[in-house]
Amino acid sequence: MAGKPTLVSLARELGVSRQTISNALNAPHRVNVRTLERVLPAIEESGYRPHVAGRQLRTRRSRNLAMRLFASADGINGAILDRFLHALTEAAQRDGYRLTLFTAPDDEGEVAAIDELLSTADIDGFVLTSTHHDDARTAWLLEHDVPFVAFGRPWSSEDPFEAPHPWVDVDGGSGTSDATVHLLERGHRRIGFLGWPAGSGVGDDRRGGWQRALDAAGVDPATDELSLGVEDSVAEGARGARDLFARGATALVCASDSLAIGAVAAWRQGTPDASAEVPVIGFDDTPVAAALGLSSVRQPIEQVAEQTVTLLLKRFTGGAGGTAAPEHVLLPASLVLRTPDPHLLGLPPPGPGHPRP
Repeated sequence: MAGKPTLVSLARELGVSRQTISNALNAPHRVNVRTLERVLPAIEESGYRPHVAGRQLRTRRSRNLAMRLFASADGINGAILDRFLHALTEAAQRDGYRLTLFTAPDDEGEVAAIDELLSTADIDGFVLTSTHHDDARTAWLLEHDVPFVAFGRPWSSEDPFEAPHPWVDVDGGSGTSDATVHLLERGHRRIGFLGWPAGSGVGDDRRGGWQRALDAAGVDPATDELSLGVEDSVAEGARGARDLFARGATALVCASDSLAIGAVAAWRQGTPDASAEVPVIGFDDTPVAAALGLSSVRQPIEQVAEQTVTLLLKRFTGGAGGTAAPEHVLLPASLVLRTPDPHLLGLPPPGPGHPRP
């Protein structure tokens, strides 16, 4: 290396982040063992010597965590991440940590923002959300030895419990299974699933719970006929529900409350009885669903936040730091049953009307 080496030049030469070089010198427990074995000899050979005052500052944690802030799409779908943000802030604060928020247009932008924060701010670790198939963010964070915990499984892994990084998630499949069992107990045998297009890890997981419950009950789910994937919106939920009801579905389990609200709008057009039980169950138990009295599957977001902070802080402590085996936590969802207010749902008054689907 020409000239006096710096953190930046060392990082560039060794193909790691500036934070990795700093951690190797000041907090080696936060660096992967193989990376440490490669980086430390190279640092020694370069003759790099950190500024004493700066090193003293860097050995003290900033007690600052960071997370990307997503925009709310329709006022309904963003409710879960809003709850998570609030709960995460509280959980971090109880442990003496602060939360730094940043925005990004996409995953590539998020990686760029993280890289910049590692160079310009003092961040101990990151919280990743909205995981999906072929998620390049986790690969980058692992490659650069950046401490993080994901809210969401690595959907591309055959066995997410073998993932090389810690994550916390909710068993959505157990929630849709419970919703399906409830509808079966109410006498329905033609239960449809209204979800998202195939390929969404979260959506496929929720659809799987519906499928398993019908299989366990010995009910032919007519999978191709009674399962439909649409874009996640109220309008698409109404359109998809009309299609499923036309195919003979008498009840629906939905992948989100947005879809469920649209499905109720479609169902109410065909029911002549305002007192009839609404055969639609949503997912996420959003404030809108609660206000309408819509049954929904609830995620234990407060527990997710607590576990996320707990696992992330373990990455900073000696024995359970960067070299410790990553932990994975899968929490159960719960079914919240409600009796809708027909006036709030806009149900027609009793009287002549179209036959109920």
